[in-house]
Amino acid sequence: MNFEINKNKVFSMDTGEAFDKNKKTIILLHGSGQSHVVWSLTSQFLSDHNYNVFPIDFPGHGNSEGKSLDSIESMAVWLHNVTIKLGIEKAILIGHSQGCLVALEYANKYPSNIEQIIFIAGSYEIPVNKSLIDLSLSGNMESINLMMKWGYGSSKQFIGGNPLQKILNSPREIREVLAVDLIACNNYKNGKNAIKKINCPAFFIFGELDKMIKIEKGNEFAKLVKNSKTHVIKNCGHMIILENAFEMREKIIDFLKK
Repeated sequence: MNFEINKNKVFSMDTGEAFDKNKKTIILLHGSGQSHVVWSLTSQFLSDHNYNVFPIDFPGHGNSEGKSLDSIESMAVWLHNVTIKLGIEKAILIGHSQGCLVALEYANKYPSNIEQIIFIAGSYEIPVNKSLIDLSLSGNMESINLMMKWGYGSSKQFIGGNPLQKILNSPREIREVLAVDLIACNNYKNGKNAIKKINCPAFFIFGELDKMIKIEKGNEFAKLVKNSKTHVIKNCGHMIILENAFEMREKIIDFLKK
């Protein structure tokens, strides 16, 4: 489906169900340089469990128009505008990686608008390697290979090819999308303060072999959130949503239905 925010088209992958105000609503927030495509194994599954599901593309990503937003704070404000546009009073936010930072900052700004929150391979801060930022700023395609090398568990292969290469197809997209996202993540410093505003049920899913968000860092994040629950997926890296979407989505439903 398509709608407009600030005169720019916003895209959300269609799950085949019309919006139903009697159902709870899930918004899926993708990671750096990604799009709705990474939720392909999850969105329909959640919809089939009687939820409205919106796997949205952030501005400049996937099929959404406009320039990529250059801060996590501006992404959270944009997300709030999305909920207003769609008539969503309270949402369940599910973020992956950068999407976790957006969900966290959204909780900081609009805590009463969140029903439940799920962080997948997330932390309250995501410092980014300078060499990766430099490569992406130069539009070097090697930045995508480097991200996926760090993103997958040690023995994982890309089924159907490198997923980021299917989303970012040119040096310009790497400069204008991926680099902007990585810098936004690197610059976000409000995470620890934002944690204090979380007043809804929270669930954390981590990959045992995650090289980007080490399990120790993830557990530190989870322990700072009161009454949160945590699940670790064995033999899985940072790209949980693609590496082991089946276990991940079952754990999500278990949490949401309790």
